[in-house]
Amino acid sequence: MKYFCSLLTLLPICSFAQSLAPLTVEKIMRDPKWIGTSPTAIRWADDSKTIYFNWNPEKNAADSLYSITLANRQPQKVNTAIRRKLDAFSASYTPDRTAKTFEKNGDIFYRDLTSGKLIQITRTAEVESNPILNFTKKKVLFTQQNNLFSWTIASGEIRQLTQFRSGNKKEIDFISEQDQWLKNDQLANFLILQQRAAKRKATETTREQNKPTFPKPFYLSGRDVENIQLSPDEQFITFRLATSPSEKIAQVPNYVTEDGYTKTIATRSKVGTPLPHYTFWVHHIAKDTSIQVDTKQLPGIYDLPDYTKDYPADSAKWNNWKKQPREVIFHGPFWSNDGKNAVVIARALDNKDKWTLNLEAASGKLTLIDRQRNEAWVGGPCVENYWEEAGSIGWLGDNKTIWYASEATGYTHIYTYNVANGAKKQVTSGNFEVQEITVSKDKKTFYFISNEVHPGEQHLYKIPVAGGKATQLTTLKGAHECTLSPDEKHIAVRYSYSNKPWDLYVMKNEVGAKLEQITQSISTEFNSYNWREPEVITFKASDEATVYARLYKPKNATGKAVIFVHGAGYLQNAHYWWSSYFREYMFHNLLADKGYTVLDIDYRGSSGYGGAWRTGIYRHMGGKDLSDQIDGVDYLVKQHGIDSKKVGIYGGSYGGFITLMGLFTQPDVFKAGAALRSVTDWAHYNQGYTANILNEPVNDSLAYRRSSPIYFAEGLKNNLLILHGMVDINVHFQDVVRLNQRLIELGKENWEMALYPMEDHGFVEPSSWTDEYKRILKLFEETLD
Repeated sequence: MKYFCSLLTLLPICSFAQSLAPLTVEKIMRDPKWIGTSPTAIRWADDSKTIYFNWNPEKNAADSLYSITLANRQPQKVNTAIRRKLDAFSASYTPDRTAKTFEKNGDIFYRDLTSGKLIQITRTAEVESNPILNFTKKKVLFTQQNNLFSWTIASGEIRQLTQFRSGNKKEIDFISEQDQWLKNDQLANFLILQQRAAKRKATETTREQNKPTFPKPFYLSGRDVENIQLSPDEQFITFRLATSPSEKIAQVPNYVTEDGYTKTIATRSKVGTPLPHYTFWVHHIAKDTSIQVDTKQLPGIYDLPDYTKDYPADSAKWNNWKKQPREVIFHGPFWSNDGKNAVVIARALDNKDKWTLNLEAASGKLTLIDRQRNEAWVGGPCVENYWEEAGSIGWLGDNKTIWYASEATGYTHIYTYNVANGAKKQVTSGNFEVQEITVSKDKKTFYFISNEVHPGEQHLYKIPVAGGKATQLTTLKGAHECTLSPDEKHIAVRYSYSNKPWDLYVMKNEVGAKLEQITQSISTEFNSYNWREPEVITFKASDEATVYARLYKPKNATGKAVIFVHGAGYLQNAHYWWSSYFREYMFHNLLADKGYTVLDIDYRGSSGYGGAWRTGIYRHMGGKDLSDQIDGVDYLVKQHGIDSKKVGIYGGSYGGFITLMGLFTQPDVFKAGAALRSVTDWAHYNQGYTANILNEPVNDSLAYRRSSPIYFAEGLKNNLLILHGMVDINVHFQDVVRLNQRLIELGKENWEMALYPMEDHGFVEPSSWTDEYKRILKLFEETLD
């Protein structure tokens, strides 16, 4: 901590100035640019000498592109003419970084980084995308209209490698028996028609003989083609086909429009609607044949989830499930640099399994490397949360060893597996999470971000790929978002602390290197208030689990307390860096100035604490995640002198859901609550998030009944404020409308609702934020006395 303060004494942000005028909701909820604008989108130039970033120190309508060099570290705005000439920052490189390819404005480009020469490969009205350099460094591959093309660097030749066509060949070539009879009759009766037909056929035959060779057509028959890849030896093309079922899409009305007419916005389907059916294919180019990879090879593909045991009456359905392989989506393949080995990731659409597999392309045979099974759902940092994602994975320098992330020990760690001899090794270990992973250019070192020091800190480490002791490279208390320069000699760092927003720093890639601050983003007005450093505390839950939380303590406590519940469910907010909930952070300072004690809890289901914590809400949202809030109140009463009859609760999205569950099921704990953009019935939320936690309503109705506030509304006794945007395409306005009707039918009177006709899930207008939080403050001021 001493080192931290001594470094930052040069910054105006660390001057402990006396606060000026008291905080008000109106001041806090202005356009966030009054705070200052932090730099974002940090990226290095290919020469490792220049850093580009988005920034807005002038408080313009939008961010601008800025740059610094290692020689001149004063930020400079990049003018429009230069910006237009810059390569796209997202690019595919050769392993030695001597060349790259990128897409810009729908066209494909290639740059030789040794000579600097730039070649525009395509200039078409069509959109080309997904360019990559193949492993031989001789071709650029890209897609256009769902087909794969190659551009040969030496000759400039563009070749079409696939010919996916919509429709069905039988339908395209189909001619009815009646039409065929008429055709035959015409030819039989007219000699000139016969002669013309023969001439046309001869011409077509000659044309076909002289026509360049194209791939054999593959008819999609109503399916979508995805993830088309060419193997490094150019013998195989792999692709995924998706059959999307018809689904009912929820519509959200937009009442305040420019033309005065109500419009509807198509949003999403609801959890439990039919999912796409995926198949994975390998096309053998020389044989011009395609094979579908058989999912029956996957170990445990017929396994039933444990929750089915709770529904013995549905045994016939479960028995039918056991006869069919579960639905799976494939990611990859991920090829070794020598092109001799390929690995694929398969994820079960029921969220319970993730397989890492070696693929034999010629036969479609799969060999298991790793199976991650979780009766809740497979996830975690680097493993990823939903089945649409592959997670972190790659090859090491020997072209025989794959690295990947797994939560097998209960925490995400790095593993390696040798496909030649089957040797598996855990590289990192401990009761902490590896949260980001990258590999050095020479494939000898892992760089990773983890929270080993404390769940509320994020630091950069490096460790040999063979394992050993990890070396910590960053030291300041807080969080570090790190981007290595291409030559790996320097690191660009976005750093923040709990009461100091993000700024850009640079450091050498050396142990003990100091951070040099590049940007000073925070306004003088923001620094005029002495923002609190919330204390990160722990307390024991009723099941003896250790719960982390942020505590805001007032100088003059009044015995009143507010519990804040963060959104997103799987998110962390009890940490030592600048929160994405910066408005709420400022509001908590305002509450503390008024004598409130505020507790912000990383309840069960929050990120940063491992797999058991992440899945602690499985099949019961409003269970341990709510009891953690109740135990937090007990902690405040016993340790901080809080009056148990003067406790309020509020939060948005998931936090709004918990607020409702708290007031409905624990009516004697919370005197008042404000539920913002809250889910009231999980059966009306989306598939990707909800099915992980509660499965599907038709299969696990018990989980939905005990997790949805609308079923417990009769328990409301104290004061409830509901706030919701009417154009919310995430948690639909329908959620609170249905709850509104339920409360009316129950005869409840101690609730009210505020609506925001022009706001989506995340509010954007300062007037809406101001109105919302003035109402929340008024609720607590009037009910917690």
